[in-house]
Amino acid sequence: MTTVQLRRPESVLVIVHTPAAECLLLERVKPVGFWQSVTGTLHWDETPAQTAAREVQEETGLTADGLVDAHVTRRFPILPEWRDRYSPDVTENLEHLWYLPVTQAVPITLSAQEHTAYCWLELEEAIATVTSWTNREGLERLRQRGRS
Repeated sequence: MTTVQLRRPESVLVIVHTPAAECLLLERVKPVGFWQSVTGTLHWDETPAQTAAREVQEETGLTADGLVDAHVTRRFPILPEWRDRYSPDVTENLEHLWYLPVTQAVPITLSAQEHTAYCWLELEEAIATVTSWTNREGLERLRQRGRS
């Protein structure tokens, strides 16, 4: 009998961007049309920094040199379609926000199991395109960082 390892209800969101605020977005395999920045669940033995670096490499093929911890966390309800990945008493996820500045928009190596497409979008278009409110908020914070 195979034992299923339940996921830790904690994740990272990594916004990859250029100095000109071109932002990398990835389209999830499921649900279709779900655009997001790099995301991923913490393994039980990982720190948020380790997860952010691992997820950037796994989802894009990029190295995570220069990761910046935004020191922002948000809680949100776990969507019903993903609840079976967690313990039955878990209803919320804790997400840690990170930024990864890169020098320019470059080709990405997608993980075919997770994503079907990628694009580099100007910041305002990325804000309008992402599906999750936490991703939108993280992009809006990037806009504010550019003004300070």
